[in-house]
Amino acid sequence: MSLPVLGVALPLEGLRQHRSWILDSQRDLEVQDFFWAEVLNGDWKPLAEAISKELDGHTGRLGIHGPFWGFTIASLDPDVRRLVARRMDQGLDVCAALGATQMVIHSPYTTWDYNNLDYNPGARAKVVERTHDTLKAAVRRAEDMGVTLVIENIEDCDPADRVALARSFDSPAVRVSIDTGHANYAHTSTGAPPVDYYVTAAGDMLHHVHLQDSDGYADRHWNPGEGTIAWPQLFRALGTLSSNPRLILEVRNKDLVRAGADHLIGLGLAR
Repeated sequence: MSLPVLGVALPLEGLRQHRSWILDSQRDLEVQDFFWAEVLNGDWKPLAEAISKELDGHTGRLGIHGPFWGFTIASLDPDVRRLVARRMDQGLDVCAALGATQMVIHSPYTTWDYNNLDYNPGARAKVVERTHDTLKAAVRRAEDMGVTLVIENIEDCDPADRVALARSFDSPAVRVSIDTGHANYAHTSTGAPPVDYYVTAAGDMLHHVHLQDSDGYADRHWNPGEGTIAWPQLFRALGTLSSNPRLILEVRNKDLVRAGADHLIGLGLAR
């Protein structure tokens, strides 16, 4: 079986810096310029045009990180849910402009939820209900566009909750993402299972992975090899899937992202 090709998450500046490396292997790319409200509310089309110019000749899969700052997709406030729905629509506008086929959004589940949803009658179902209220229009539009919304774990302690939420839409436009560093934080600091368990829980609902390392204390976004994640075990779990998830390096220091790739390549896990 051939090794998976690593992708990368970058803003325009990083895309320009690493363009040759990306195009040489036609790596999957996640554009990270469009999750800021200030960008989405402004004239972002020149930025999208500049990115498209840099992507000339790129045949790897293209996605964006959708908006997430300052809200949850399951807000208790109906007015906030309307604003979040607008943000999702803005993100899909960007997908249309770039030709992106995937948008990352953030899970609504918190550490507090893990300890309290089953204590409060009906609370678990209400999270799903509010999320559907927020995303219903975006899911319909994504279906029409051929875009997949992938829900990324943030504080999630139980990886099955997010998978069940994604399944509840009964739509090809909603799937699951895993951020390895977030999972390692949850495992080390809040008693969640190890990172590979998140892969097993998702199964073929998994369509996207953020690859980053951490010490389990904070959301470090270190290069693979700089923290405590057991990368061979994680890739063994990924190897059982048939969904071909995008494996996206998402590290804080964009200048050194190729060092993280080289670590995984050196372990014989990817190329």
